[in-house]
Amino acid sequence: MGVAISIQDLSFTYAYAETSRPALRHINGEVEEGTFVVMMGHEGAGKSTLCYALNALVPRFFRGEYTGRVVVHGQEVGKARVAEMSRRVGLVLQDFEAQLFSTSVELEVAFGPENLCLPRDEIERRIDRYLRFVGLAEMRRREPASLSGGQKQRLAIASVLALEPPVLVMDEPTTDLDPIGREEVLTVADTLRQEQRTLLIVDHDPETGVDADQIWLMRDGEIVAQGPPRRVLTDLPLLESCGVQPPSTVALFQALGWPGQPLTVEEAIAAIQEHGLAQPRPLQVPTASTDGRPVILEVCDVDFVYPTRAVKALSGVNLEIREGEFIAIVGQNGSGKTTLAKHLNGLLKPTRGEVLFRGRPVREIRRTEIARCVGYVFQNPDHQIFAGTVREEVGFSLKMAGMDAKTIEERVAEALEVVGLSGYEEEVPFTLTKGERQRVAVASVLAAQPQVIILDEPTTGLDYRHQRSMMEMLRALHRRGHTVIIITHSMWVAAEYAERVVVMKDGRILLDGPARAAFAQEETLAEAALRPPPLLRLGNWLGTSGLTLDDVVEELRAR
Repeated sequence: MGVAISIQDLSFTYAYAETSRPALRHINGEVEEGTFVVMMGHEGAGKSTLCYALNALVPRFFRGEYTGRVVVHGQEVGKARVAEMSRRVGLVLQDFEAQLFSTSVELEVAFGPENLCLPRDEIERRIDRYLRFVGLAEMRRREPASLSGGQKQRLAIASVLALEPPVLVMDEPTTDLDPIGREEVLTVADTLRQEQRTLLIVDHDPETGVDADQIWLMRDGEIVAQGPPRRVLTDLPLLESCGVQPPSTVALFQALGWPGQPLTVEEAIAAIQEHGLAQPRPLQVPTASTDGRPVILEVCDVDFVYPTRAVKALSGVNLEIREGEFIAIVGQNGSGKTTLAKHLNGLLKPTRGEVLFRGRPVREIRRTEIARCVGYVFQNPDHQIFAGTVREEVGFSLKMAGMDAKTIEERVAEALEVVGLSGYEEEVPFTLTKGERQRVAVASVLAAQPQVIILDEPTTGLDYRHQRSMMEMLRALHRRGHTVIIITHSMWVAAEYAERVVVMKDGRILLDGPARAAFAQEETLAEAALRPPPLLRLGNWLGTSGLTLDDVVEELRAR
């Protein structure tokens, strides 16, 4: 096999960055044809910049100080135009919605091949193949704007796959996908290997790296480790220093002093059986308990049809949410999670049925009043951020409510302290990182002091360190008495932080119960394209009831 990518002493500093710190520093690497590489690292480590350097966006589109050399299939990238490199390197952006602009799903996929002047029958073949591959074959005539976040991500992947470039680069391509959908998309690695094409993926999930040929671990613009998954993913201190979540099976074995470093649940079970490390027991799961808490939100037999799409997004949904609960709503892409959540504060109104807040129909409550009671943080913080400074952004709703300047100042300061952004008052929100913008969005909702806080995918696009920080902040809010509802595709987040899990499929509630009980029902979860996180899959086999690594370790030590 020949060399697909060669990187020699690459450094790059953005021209208009607020800091002179290089985004990339002395990067060296070589990737053979047909190789699957996963790049991992903390937010701001340089992963996206390195992706841009493979198809000439750096330095042609993103200007700056560029030294070193990148060669892709014999073409020196620094001397090529972006249009030239697009035939060699396909790129799925981290902000995948920025890539979508056509009026239908099939036209989106056809755009690239049409610009390559391919024959009509070849374009049709590629549309069929790649829409089927990403699970959107039945939606080819839908408008991209009508798709869910995860479906849009699948479409962006299909549109780049249709170019059939020899090198495919995907920057966090599965952040909005359900667990089974994630696995389906990652099977592209096997397809590309067979066709001797090269795949580079940026991802935060260690499960993605298990099947890779190489892991590139980045920190502060440098590659600090390169090698096979079994060497890189078992160095837990190094992973944590790079903001990468350690594989839970490896962490469990190391915490217990057990022999072996299994990267998968299957390897862990085999090692436990081989060495007689533990005996499986029947799993005891908790039963649901309301603790007598009053119902704060109630969904009564709700149907919802989007008027412009003729799509029935909710069907016969009934749900009670009690004061002080922490609930995770999970389900496959397009299952109705966001649609349901938007009914809880009146952003959407039921086609049939009723939503009640403390017994009052939400449709009869003034929008300003319900917004103060039920706060909503959008999946993409940029959909709700608009002000010139963080102070203005967080205080906007209070100003609109007619509060005096002193009260606004106090509430803004309190909200920013809660989300860890004290001192950011005069910063421009759009210059902040994705994680910081997410926190600004949360603070703008908290300032109104709502009783219920709803967050749509609060950890999307965040590295492990910032995911933990975000969720610990929500846990603190929950302990202060807020009712917290999250929509998430991250099963470990739902397992570790939610008291209760609501599983949706095709606009209906498939499962509703305590988190540990819900994750014990693997067959039912599979119907919704879900699977428990690795630690709980292993716990289901062992019969451990813990939801966190520390709980499982303590339980196994006590046996």
